[in-house]
Amino acid sequence: MTESEFLTLTDGIFTRIEAALDEAELDLDCLKMGNVLEIEFDSGEKVVVNRHVPNQELWIAAKSGGFHFALRDGQWLAARDGKEFGTTLSAVVGHAAGCDFVFAV
Repeated sequence: MTESEFLTLTDGIFTRIEAALDEAELDLDCLKMGNVLEIEFDSGEKVVVNRHVPNQELWIAAKSGGFHFALRDGQWLAARDGKEFGTTLSAVVGHAAGCDFVFAV
């Protein structure tokens, strides 16, 4: 995939994340700055979604740890344990927000 295709694909994912957070009506602030989407909760806890262009990966940084995802067979899968991006993002956002949150890529 070209860099341009990667950026277009991940722009769409960032947009869907923001829409899902808005729809869930959680108490948070969401700020997109270039390759980074920062989600800050009223508690002060943060979840950061980053796209790493050179490796064509999506990264999640949260209190529980850091996770790297690569596109394989149409799914964003974690390098470490094979978990899907949406499942991991749902878990870390739900934990930070103190309620259920579901995001599907």
